[in-house]
Amino acid sequence: MPNETDKKVIKVLLAAPSLQIIGGQSRQAVRLQELFRDEPAVEISFIPHNPQLPGPFGSLQQIKYLRTFVTTVAYCVLLFLRVPRCQLIHIFSASYYSYLFCVAPAILVGKLFGKKVILNYRSGEAEDHLRNWRTAIPTIKLADQIVTPSGYLVDVFARFNLKARFIFNIVELDRFPYRERKPLRPVFLTSRLLEPLYNVPCVLRAFALIQKQYPEASLTVAADGWLRSDLENLASSLGLRNTRFLGFVPFAEMPKLYDSADIYLTATNIDNMPSSVTECMASGLNVVTTIGGGAIPYIMTDQESGIIVPPNDHEAMAAGALRLLAEPDLAVTLARNAREASKRFTGAAIKQQWLELYQQLANSDSPATESSTHRDWKEHEEILHTVE
Repeated sequence: MPNETDKKVIKVLLAAPSLQIIGGQSRQAVRLQELFRDEPAVEISFIPHNPQLPGPFGSLQQIKYLRTFVTTVAYCVLLFLRVPRCQLIHIFSASYYSYLFCVAPAILVGKLFGKKVILNYRSGEAEDHLRNWRTAIPTIKLADQIVTPSGYLVDVFARFNLKARFIFNIVELDRFPYRERKPLRPVFLTSRLLEPLYNVPCVLRAFALIQKQYPEASLTVAADGWLRSDLENLASSLGLRNTRFLGFVPFAEMPKLYDSADIYLTATNIDNMPSSVTECMASGLNVVTTIGGGAIPYIMTDQESGIIVPPNDHEAMAAGALRLLAEPDLAVTLARNAREASKRFTGAAIKQQWLELYQQLANSDSPATESSTHRDWKEHEEILHTVE
């Protein structure tokens, strides 16, 4: 017989970036809310890290430096108003200043009101953040549970004696229809932000080598960022043809964009569990990627579900892409395996893990234990360490 606590609706306050901040965190926050929309056991409310001030106060958020102050104050006020009404606070977390201004206040307010706190840490820069920011570890230790999107960050936290578990990012397979690429065409896509961390110059240099063998090859750069003009100049200096910079592409249009390409290139220096890669896996789009600081092998197996190359090595990236074009049967096999692997990231499976965690924390005075999925993953962890 369930007790009274089991019958109560668990009220979760989700603190995360809104869609006004372009990136994987905001999209994952929306997906999580959608998953629990019809779940009777859980009621999720949302507080944005970046609340928009009403009326004339909104103009203050257009002033450099001042906007950080007023937005942080507004966010903290909302926390004090909303936290008392919930049982759990589920906080999406990046690193550095984003952590300092958006995450640490939510942790502190949550503990002030005696609430259970889930720190959902999602940044591939965790190791540098934990090592060099004095505010990080003391505040993180206040959380009742640390959750990351991949085993990679679980291992990073373990190096600092912080226990974490992982729950994958959500990939909605029904939004990303699988298409087998036969024959495989030299039609390339990249969609990482045009910022230094994502090392798009490496992709452009790799494509220059590819285009020497396949003059008709094309590359679409579907992202924006402050390096865009520099990257357009680099593309011109490399003599790239059939290369277009689309700028920002809304999430709703990404499935069509994935379907239009045959090979995806990403050369990020540090990563965690990039949604772009898992979405490509679901779509049947072959992926050639750098190791991403060591994170990528936790979600993709080299030579089995994709091709993984060393960091900042445009020659290796080009060689991987050329191999796919030269060995179309290999490309089909990798794409099929990737689609199968992407089923681990489906909404139903991820929802169940979050539901179990919410229930465990709401009904317990101690941190949640590992789920069976997490234990099984750890038992097979060495399989993922295919690239050191």
